[in-house]
Amino acid sequence: MFLPPGFGEKYVMTTLGRMVYYTAVGKPWSDTNVEQSSEKTLVFLHAFGGGSSAYEWSKVYPAFAADYRIVAPDLIGWGRSDHPARSYSVNDYIQTIIEFIERTCNGPISAIASSLTAAFTIRAAILRPDLFKSLILTTPAGLAEFGQDYSKSLSAQIVNIPVVDRLLYMTGVSSSFGIRSFLEERQFARPERVYPEIVEAYLQSAQQFNGEYAALAFVRGDLSFDLSQYITQLTIPTAMIWGQKSEFTGPEIGRRLADMNPQAVRIFYNLEDVGLTPQLELPAVTIGLIRKFLPLLESSV
Repeated sequence: MFLPPGFGEKYVMTTLGRMVYYTAVGKPWSDTNVEQSSEKTLVFLHAFGGGSSAYEWSKVYPAFAADYRIVAPDLIGWGRSDHPARSYSVNDYIQTIIEFIERTCNGPISAIASSLTAAFTIRAAILRPDLFKSLILTTPAGLAEFGQDYSKSLSAQIVNIPVVDRLLYMTGVSSSFGIRSFLEERQFARPERVYPEIVEAYLQSAQQFNGEYAALAFVRGDLSFDLSQYITQLTIPTAMIWGQKSEFTGPEIGRRLADMNPQAVRIFYNLEDVGLTPQLELPAVTIGLIRKFLPLLESSV
């Protein structure tokens, strides 16, 4: 467990199983008055990849705990939440995000989400705009935008081969060496920003029983979709933070998506010298941007 001081683990049941989440439970946050305030809730949703979990946001969300109720879940199939052995689909995660917010929050929330999960969150906000007040999204993409479909890539096709997929998971996804290599070479802009705690947190998540099911669904491209087919339906005030050196989806894709719906996407910020997860690579800068964007989005509601 890699929890910031004052945070603890709770859980809620969803259709697909038990979903663990992290929230403030003790000092130094126990004297705040925002615990049950429906108007002051931030929900932090992690990205997908081998070993992903709410740890991804753990260097960011404590900075908001004095002013907001913080809720940071491990999504189904990841972290300490249940890992049902199933073929995961896009709709599984859209519906789980909706269920989770319904069962843990009392009113519209501000969602802060990353990568493919951020794209799922956009679709959840289209289906249930009553649940959301604003969205702050880092590199939101469905990995199939504008003809660049990840599921058709060579790496995705290799993982579709039976037996090979499990072997690749054991050697490349649920091993310390494989995780560090991926973070340094594909996820971060600068490899020196990857430190041992990050690797260990990803490793513990990747080694959970049945952890391969959700991870392989992601790597195979089973969860990919074309966000450009949905982005124009979004009505929730949104800010996008895009890592300039994002390995899979560059900022030109983000700019095209934002330009398709300027009424909802009020802010597009191209963050230099960072990769797919600025919340891990440059957490202090990410905190600053969220603090800057939240009041701007809330004032436009």
